[in-house]
Amino acid sequence: MLDIQRIRQETDAVKKGLELAGTNSAIVDQILELDLKRRTLQQKGDDMRAQLNVSSKNIGRENDPNKRQELIAAVSSLKGDLKALGNEVPEVEQELERLMLTVPNIPLAEVPVGDGESGNTEKEVFGDLPEFDFTPKPHWELMENLGIIDFERGQKISGSRFYVLRGQGAKLQRALISWMLDVHTEQHGYQELYPPVMVREECLFGTGNLPKFGENLYRDIEGDHWFVPTAEVPVTNFYRNEILSVHSLPIKHVAYTPCFRREKMSHGKDTRGIKRGHQFDKVELVRFEHPDASRAALEQLTEDARKLLSLLGLRHRILTIGAGDLSFVACFKYDLETWAAGTNEWLEVSSCSLFQDFQARRAKIRFKDNDGKNRYVHTLNGSGLALPRVVISIIEQYQQADGTVIIPEVLRPYMGGKERITKQ
Repeated sequence: MLDIQRIRQETDAVKKGLELAGTNSAIVDQILELDLKRRTLQQKGDDMRAQLNVSSKNIGRENDPNKRQELIAAVSSLKGDLKALGNEVPEVEQELERLMLTVPNIPLAEVPVGDGESGNTEKEVFGDLPEFDFTPKPHWELMENLGIIDFERGQKISGSRFYVLRGQGAKLQRALISWMLDVHTEQHGYQELYPPVMVREECLFGTGNLPKFGENLYRDIEGDHWFVPTAEVPVTNFYRNEILSVHSLPIKHVAYTPCFRREKMSHGKDTRGIKRGHQFDKVELVRFEHPDASRAALEQLTEDARKLLSLLGLRHRILTIGAGDLSFVACFKYDLETWAAGTNEWLEVSSCSLFQDFQARRAKIRFKDNDGKNRYVHTLNGSGLALPRVVISIIEQYQQADGTVIIPEVLRPYMGGKERITKQ
């Protein structure tokens, strides 16, 4: 959520930022109108309470019975007006909050300009294109031939966009999760959390998933529980409604969870393979930073995630995301993409985002600075990494002419020492 003071004081800049992000800036005028109405009503209420206080005192001082009755009648009328006003203020405040929750974050000045993906720019590419002396196959064909995935039975169990990993396919997934958690905790200094995968509605408001993306989320129809679209939600809300010590910053957490999304926005796209599914595994990095250190922290978080791709020996690149393609909550974002040799495409495996105080305001996460003042922390997150697409890249890049797949060296200790995946 944006700071209302910022909207008041930097109205033109906020409007321009929203337009760059593809949002109609007219909502700013609606917000300012409601904000003025709220403050006017609050001032009117303060004036009425002051008048009520004076009039009440005057009743006790008035000796004339007739004048005393007039004062009592005036106080009674004033109390009625104040009660009516008290009912109006919350309605205005609720409407103002509803509008504020629909406003996205404002891109930083350094964010490239462009509509949709046109503003995305390639920052750096790592690794060479893998070379084959045969025609590489897509992952779904390789995995089915190896017997490490079952699409048909996955759909029988749960419907379209579900699958079952089998044998070495399941072990590869588990190996990646364990290895990534170990690297982030042992080498990058993150503390691991294992959070619930069902959260209360207020947690999704806190991270900005609600109200905008409600249609893409799964929920329990009987209670206030929502399945997480990412571990970012429970981990960020770990400190919801808390005031942290400045000396506790930065706080760095890593968490693995299954993630659940309806994929409505991708209807009809990427129906082959495991690129898009309603359930997938992901290791997530979340950081809570002092405002002065958050921009530099984004570079470090991105490098922490990128290092995994380098250790896996996968060709990958960093994209700086343009204003028109930023997420609802991000003010600056890098995407990490890895190369899929069989389908000949780049696959996004991590979005590393800086939110500044946007989420912290919604989740009420603050810290007490050295002067004793309460300030909002800055939050950041990034996948470290998203499993299905990393699996795709490994299967397609390390495929051999005989259909087997070489296991990246860093994963072999987690795969029982095996060097390649063979037909089951």
